Amino acid sequence: MRLLVLSAILVLLPGCGGHQPEAQVVNIYAASSLADVFHELERDFEAEHLGVNVVLTFAGSQVLRLQIEQGAEADVFVSANPDHMGALVAAGFIEASPVLTRNELTLIVPLSNPAQVESFADLARVERLVIGTENVPVGRYTRDVLGLAGQRFGANFESQVMGRVVSEESNVRLARAKVELGEADAAIVYRSDAVSSGQVRSVSIPAELNIDADYLIGMLVGTQASDLAEAWINYVRSASSQRVFDQYGFVSR
Repeated sequence: MRLLVLSAILVLLPGCGGHQPEAQVVNIYAASSLADVFHELERDFEAEHLGVNVVLTFAGSQVLRLQIEQGAEADVFVSANPDHMGALVAAGFIEASPVLTRNELTLIVPLSNPAQVESFADLARVERLVIGTENVPVGRYTRDVLGLAGQRFGANFESQVMGRVVSEESNVRLARAKVELGEADAAIVYRSDAVSSGQVRSVSIPAELNIDADYLIGMLVGTQASDLAEAWINYVRSASSQRVFDQYGFVSR
């Protein structure tokens, strides 16, 4: 008799023998440079939305765009370049894409700075420079900056710097890693990537040569998690979240 009573109590107790509800999932596809700040915002968002699991996928914006075009189950996309977002909007994958935050480029060197890089002009004499590939946002912005730099440092400056490139990486975190590991004398990355690393120092790019990189965010058309996707977008664009972006080296929108 006691065993029967005990069994009945265990069945009625929460978590004992009952089926637990599955977590609600929202899939966020975001540019690699957002990894650190998004991981912090993910923790805060999940703390405020119990039972929600934010799944973050990071890669170069062009890689994520291709995956979405091929049917990846993303609910939200964040691009570091307007062109990739614009292509998805034009193709009907995304309806609206407001600005989430902004970034700018910087030069990074190892803490020991063996090549003694003290200014952007010094890029013309480094032995090992790493940049992004031409089809990733950071690589495209890098080439824009080098083109402008020719007006200040001489017509041959761009070709001289490109001649120092030993590696072109498919996302900005790979470029930063080359410097952190001592495999490069310098790399051109986003300001936020320099701020979030304790293994590099930043050498600024003259303001008149630098760019404003707009990060656009949008919800995928037809997503089954539209409420959560909208909640995430509103959360990361809120004033409190924008202060977190500032802490990670992004530029307020």
